Amino acid sequence: MKSLVLAEKPSVARELARVLGCSQTHKSYLEGNQYIVTWALGHLIELKMPEHYDTKYKTWNLEDLPIIPSKMGLKVIKQTNHQFRAIENLAKRKDIKDCIIATDAGREGELVARWILEKIQWNKPIKRLWISSQTDKAIKDGFKQLKPGHQYDDLYQSAVCRAEADWLIGLNVTRALTTKYKDPLSAGRVQTPTLSMVLEREQQIQKFVPKEYWTLQADIGPLTADWECNNEKRIFAKDEVDKIVQKIQGAKAVLEKIERKKKSEQQPLPYDLTELQRDANKRYGFSAKKTLNVLQRLYEQYKLVTYPRTDSRYLTTDMASTMADRLQGMASTYKEEIRPIVAGKNQVLAKRVFNNEKVTDHHAIIPTEQRLHLSDLDSDERKIYDLIAKRFLALFYPAYEYESILAVFNVEGETFTARETAVLELGFKKLAGKEESPLVSQSLHTFEKGRTLPIKNPTLTQKWTEPPQRYSEADVLSQMEKFGLGTPATRAEIIERLVETEVVERQNGRFHPTKKGKQLIDLVNDELKSPELTAKWEQELERIAKGKADPKAFLQKIRKQTQQLVSEIKTSDKTYRAHNLTGSKCPECGSFLKERNTKEGKILVCANLECSYRKRKDPKLSNKRCPQCHKKMEMHEGKAGLYFQCRKCNIVEKAEEKKKAVNKREERKLVQKYTQKEDFGTSLGDLLKQALKDQE
Repeated sequence: MKSLVLAEKPSVARELARVLGCSQTHKSYLEGNQYIVTWALGHLIELKMPEHYDTKYKTWNLEDLPIIPSKMGLKVIKQTNHQFRAIENLAKRKDIKDCIIATDAGREGELVARWILEKIQWNKPIKRLWISSQTDKAIKDGFKQLKPGHQYDDLYQSAVCRAEADWLIGLNVTRALTTKYKDPLSAGRVQTPTLSMVLEREQQIQKFVPKEYWTLQADIGPLTADWECNNEKRIFAKDEVDKIVQKIQGAKAVLEKIERKKKSEQQPLPYDLTELQRDANKRYGFSAKKTLNVLQRLYEQYKLVTYPRTDSRYLTTDMASTMADRLQGMASTYKEEIRPIVAGKNQVLAKRVFNNEKVTDHHAIIPTEQRLHLSDLDSDERKIYDLIAKRFLALFYPAYEYESILAVFNVEGETFTARETAVLELGFKKLAGKEESPLVSQSLHTFEKGRTLPIKNPTLTQKWTEPPQRYSEADVLSQMEKFGLGTPATRAEIIERLVETEVVERQNGRFHPTKKGKQLIDLVNDELKSPELTAKWEQELERIAKGKADPKAFLQKIRKQTQQLVSEIKTSDKTYRAHNLTGSKCPECGSFLKERNTKEGKILVCANLECSYRKRKDPKLSNKRCPQCHKKMEMHEGKAGLYFQCRKCNIVEKAEEKKKAVNKREERKLVQKYTQKEDFGTSLGDLLKQALKDQE
């Protein structure tokens, strides 16, 4: 008898099959003596759409809302129906004794597998593979310690509740707004409060009135000191500034107090997904989605890091014994950084990182024991790996220690302060590669209380208060985390949705709300805008996942909420005007055309929701850059085939046929496979020839 192993995608299935010794390859599965490994393609099953309950819902009508099915049904996704049928046929085989769920170890992964099993009416035992990295060792260990499937029933219920809540609220409110205001308006349980936060910041900026203020500095002996009063260095009245300057001219400064404090900064904990997305955005300008995509490759393809979609920054105590292997895997690239760690016998100095209570489904993102070949990685992959690696190595370094020195001077009743920092132990900050000088300066070390010094060169600087900055992607992620909006796995997708629905725009790395976004927030219900309400829902979903809340009661609340939200939109007397209407008319129905921004440039679409007319306004942009101005070139189809054009520089280039290049990883595999044979050369060309012969 064999076990049916269900992976989330083909790439993961191939790795599992290789480790499990399943060498018989079939179109939709891989088979061995003990296991049959098959795969989903992400979700194969989804909740039925309104038209599957009643065909009248194909046409969007305000009168038909809210749509609240008494029981939510499931349907097979048409595009991936072939794979579902393949799994269904495998499940009918007489030689299969149980199913091992090997989808991503998280809420969404559980849903992917359980919906498939529910749809094929699986009635044999279920086991769960729950691993945090894709290395051979982790897979082998995971299969030795399979968990009973029922342990994850609560997690599955939580996933179902989230999916149904998003369907009920998102679909009904979106249909209600779109049909009432005759423009595609998208709202949802998480995206709307996120948009609301961006708008709130915009309102703060618009209401902001700049105020003039001054700061005052003066030279006291060898030091530059700042005027200060009750921890405030700004003076908002010009006459007050002039009085202070007159008072201190030619006066003496008396050192009233000198404070020395030894301080330390703990090693930072390893990354969870949101913190990594924030850092990658601050340092490299990566979007949250880009960071997640790169991270997924490092996890699945290269097996260099542990499970990415985690919300924990801690490790379990049993992982302490794996540290030496992980360091060994990184040693080829981080030789210098690891040398002092090896001298210290691979001891983790940040002991607080080991905390079982703070690890939920998965521990923090850290490197695996897989050997690192830096040349295999592209520039983005190296950047993300380096962030994770440095954070991990910081755990083995001492804390950063420094001495802070504060001098307080009295000048004719006015207070001036000077500060210095002396670094005592650079600790984990050595990893940043910037050697800090042990002392900023030595001036304050020789000073004693009561000393009198001349005051010279009082300098006034006039400034204006500044409004808060618009949110960057890192700021939005912080706010979402603060209010518990979405999960680490869904936040990137929510941010992208806001951009795609044209309610916010990215400008120089900051989010600007559009006219559409501003109007949308005025139209939606106050409850749906509230981050606090959505946070309560997310907490409730977490409690369901832990078996501490009732999923039926949660869905009952969501159904009531949906009725109330739709009712408010129906009775609202608010107005909306499409922000992107053009003067051109649709050639098919005569309605005005609207201009929309898409990833591929501007397009014109008909404002009439029942008309499907659309045409491209701008030529499609390619990823090919102009050799002169380095901007993306337009793509055109001519008599001679595809060509690229930069209108600004008047440059035209014919498209070349792509040749598949062998990357470093494939090259190394070829070398390993064929250099053991002695009957041919060892150049890459010879190796490729031999590989082709073998294929024939």
